[in-house]
Amino acid sequence: MELLRTWLGHPEDIYNLLRFKMGGYRAVMPRIDPDSLGLGLRTCYRYLNQTSRSFAAVIQALDGELRHAVCIFYLVLRALDTIEDDMTISLDVKVPMLHEFHSYLYQPDWKYMESKEKDRQVLEDFPTISMEFRNLSKVYQDVISDICHKMGVGMAEFLEKKVDSQREWDKYCHYVAGLVGIGLSRLFSASELEDPIVGQDTELANSMGLFLQKTNIIRDYLEDQLEGREFWPREVWSRYAKKLSDLAKPENIDMAVQCLNELITNALHHVPDVLTYLSRLKNQSVFNFCAIPQVMAIATLAACYNNKQVFRGVVKIRKGQAVTLMMDATNIQAVKAIMYQYVEEIYQKIPSTDPSSNKTQQIIASIRAMSLPGGPMASRHHYSPIYLSCAMLLAALSWQYLSTISKAAEEYVQAGEN
Repeated sequence: MELLRTWLGHPEDIYNLLRFKMGGYRAVMPRIDPDSLGLGLRTCYRYLNQTSRSFAAVIQALDGELRHAVCIFYLVLRALDTIEDDMTISLDVKVPMLHEFHSYLYQPDWKYMESKEKDRQVLEDFPTISMEFRNLSKVYQDVISDICHKMGVGMAEFLEKKVDSQREWDKYCHYVAGLVGIGLSRLFSASELEDPIVGQDTELANSMGLFLQKTNIIRDYLEDQLEGREFWPREVWSRYAKKLSDLAKPENIDMAVQCLNELITNALHHVPDVLTYLSRLKNQSVFNFCAIPQVMAIATLAACYNNKQVFRGVVKIRKGQAVTLMMDATNIQAVKAIMYQYVEEIYQKIPSTDPSSNKTQQIIASIRAMSLPGGPMASRHHYSPIYLSCAMLLAALSWQYLSTISKAAEEYVQAGEN
């Protein structure tokens, strides 16, 4: 049924799904040869694939030694996050662990065997991860250790603290995502694949992380409510409801959507920084690594904007849409065109009665101004009707076969939807 809807309404998506499954994914996500790695690194990449559907593929597509540094960076932060998420660890144990976690990187035998979390293997075999960390160049070690320290302190701060003001929302998102953007940017520059300014401009790098994290928080309202978590800032939602959970009640849906639109407008303010950041990148693998999540995020916000479904279930972007984004987002002009397309989609849905409508229009105007004068689709791919017709026919005939291949690549697409 999804294939039929895509075929009828989005022919470019079906063409790209076919192209992606027949090998196009290798252009954006080439795989690493495990036989070329030592035992420790091979184990780390196995953990990477086990703990992350989305990041494993794009990390392995990075060039040179940067690939290993980012892999270890991810696993270290995954281990830290696993401790923070584990509700079976008492606070008097957890808080000191979060504060001191960066020091465990230099303790060859440190491991934690008491976690009940699904990703506990990164704690139980932390000696392998920390050994590969110590095998990295010192310039990479310093970045990873510093970010790990700052993130641990931030996580400890918000363990028993709810997000009240918009300033605190930015602070929380900085600790859990902005610092990741800053750390990655410093690794990019340390590898010399990118210029020093990429790692030095922490404000832009922070915005890269905040845009992704805010998108996730906005989209995951209902899931977080069902699991007893609250990340929407009280300063905003308290203007629309007495309790955050009240937004899910059918009688409050109009106010809930207005609250949703205000938060999406807040998140859109990071897009100009995102475009400036991406415009500085010169290495193709780094660009793909950074750009793909950002275009997935803007597509997700466009799907969520003014959408009551956020409070009733899961809002996803189409699988074909996700593939099209991955295939297209390989240069700054294409990314600008994609951003333009989706903010235009949001603009067309702005209700005249929405309290945030003026602010939404203003930030969209700013994003438009950063786009190319050639029009919103100037650098996107276009295909003739005959190519699209052939692609759709071939896709219809061979879909069942094609769906059995490219499993790793497809998992990345599914994660982009989730």
